[in-house]
Amino acid sequence: MKEIKLLEDQINKLDEKDFDLNAWKQYTIVLLARIFGDNNQKIEQIEKIEYDHSSWALRDTSGSSSYLETCKKLGKEILTASIDELEAFGVPDKEVTTTGSFPVEVIVAALEDELKVSQYKEIVNIINSPKDHKVKIKELADKLKSFDKNAPENILLNILSDPKLEGKIT
Repeated sequence: MKEIKLLEDQINKLDEKDFDLNAWKQYTIVLLARIFGDNNQKIEQIEKIEYDHSSWALRDTSGSSSYLETCKKLGKEILTASIDELEAFGVPDKEVTTTGSFPVEVIVAALEDELKVSQYKEIVNIINSPKDHKVKIKELADKLKSFDKNAPENILLNILSDPKLEGKIT
């Protein structure tokens, strides 16, 4: 899938010697908007990645900064989660056009809002497994129960209150 290849290329750019965080962020934002839509939470997460060049306390004797590495790690996690989402659900529709179509990105955003990255990946792995539908339902129920006791309710509330659904469910 070309979208996954583009995101993997962005992950690889994090390790380039002449890495420029701001340029990387701008390209990544454009890419994520093209894949997931302009109002996707991943874009907000990328925008929040900041590197304070003036913080000498964070620099080691070689002049590098552990904070920049933290920024890179965060960027990699966001893009890895994006790849996982594409593998699990495919490229999302950017807009709901009929009441019969439900935007997968609403579900993904609800899961991302409520779960840790590792928990999200566990859910995606169950969804993508070749197991029988009934087995998946049982495993998903058990997994959700093992997380925060309010997680299932909060995920459902996030889905039902998503602005993309206003006026779409009849």
